[in-house]
Amino acid sequence: MLGFARRSRVKTVSLLSQFVRSVSSNSASSPSLSIWRRKKEMTKEGLFAAKELKRLRSNPIRLDRFIQSQVSRLLRTDLLAVLAEFQRQDQVFLCMKLYEVVRKEIWYRPDMYFYRDMLMMLARNKNVDETKRVWQDLKREEVLFDQHTFGDIMRAFLDSGLPSEAMAIYDEMRNSPDPPISLPFRVILKGLIPYPELREKVKDDFLELFPNMIVYDPPEDLFEDAKWRRESESD
Repeated sequence: MLGFARRSRVKTVSLLSQFVRSVSSNSASSPSLSIWRRKKEMTKEGLFAAKELKRLRSNPIRLDRFIQSQVSRLLRTDLLAVLAEFQRQDQVFLCMKLYEVVRKEIWYRPDMYFYRDMLMMLARNKNVDETKRVWQDLKREEVLFDQHTFGDIMRAFLDSGLPSEAMAIYDEMRNSPDPPISLPFRVILKGLIPYPELREKVKDDFLELFPNMIVYDPPEDLFEDAKWRRESESD
């Protein structure tokens, strides 16, 4: 009888452990539960840290000392909130500092949305070197973007006048194990209007992948106008 009770308790504990592991696994893989997509609000400690980081940014020694002594002690929610606010303000230098802090935290896990937000911010600010650095990190951590995210990131680089970087991301998108879908291609094709030659390449790929779909090309004069504006901005 005692043996039966002991076996029952062991079985119950085993089933409970399996359930907990299942819930944890599903939570980690579910995009809707990603910590990077949750609303980020700062406490007083976060507001103080953000203010001091901006004040000390011109003093590298004091800035690094403050990061080590204070920023590294922030709660996860505060740290992510400060990073999100600096991304909104296009504070590239401070974002890269916090980017390194976050990736060293014990709770850090590679996440598509974390890297998406960093790349979108860097695209807005035309920071090519930092983009390459972040991209190398996500490749090392084997982060995979879905097709929609690839399209959004590529469009951000195109809108910022960085076609070479956008097409490098496009090559990654084409080599992705994620099955291609039509909507990101349409987003990219619209962003490529100022770059007719590149647009033709993507258009050919689109028609090969989706032979029953139609690409609506803008009038020729729209291509010429977009090309003229691009050349005028570069002069």
